[in-house]
Amino acid sequence: MRCEDIVSHPDFRHLSTIEGIAVDLRYASTNNFVGRDMYGALDCAWLHRVAAAGLERAVALLAREAPGHRLLVLDALRPHRVQTVLWDHLEGTDLRQYVADPARGSIHSFGMALDATLLGPDGRELDMGTGYDEMTELSHPRLEDDFVAEGKLSTTQQAHRRLLRRAMIDAGGFQGIDNEWWHFDLLDRQHVRQNFTRVE
Repeated sequence: MRCEDIVSHPDFRHLSTIEGIAVDLRYASTNNFVGRDMYGALDCAWLHRVAAAGLERAVALLAREAPGHRLLVLDALRPHRVQTVLWDHLEGTDLRQYVADPARGSIHSFGMALDATLLGPDGRELDMGTGYDEMTELSHPRLEDDFVAEGKLSTTQQAHRRLLRRAMIDAGGFQGIDNEWWHFDLLDRQHVRQNFTRVE
């Protein structure tokens, strides 16, 4: 299905229908690792309804456990055509571990993944120790304990990441990945690739 036709598809929900979140799609701006607007006229503020329901559960946990905090969605639906451009942009580098190979397909392209961070009660992004899409080991959740022990991440920065994971994983039902603290996807990836609609 083409991204331009998503508004007529019953399985997708617009992010504007989800209360309690903020949205700043970084690939719809120049504030991303490519340095240019990757979405242009495309409206990519969509999630599959299953992922949208998970996001609502995460919002509810934050409201209970961290009043005043909000989820900030940094990326949601990412059309396959854009995924291909991101992959090609990193050709010849050792950074492709951070971008799914279009030959397999990114879970973002099915509306079943999102990138997120947290806003504090003052409306500012919490310090996670690295920025969004910072392609370094400091962004890797699996290495956090070591980095805290070495003084490269503070306990506060790790606590912020853990709060984000508690909302997204424990409440929302998402799963994280080893090398990006901001990325969360839902359900078995092979199941999603075989049974869900990919947006081109």
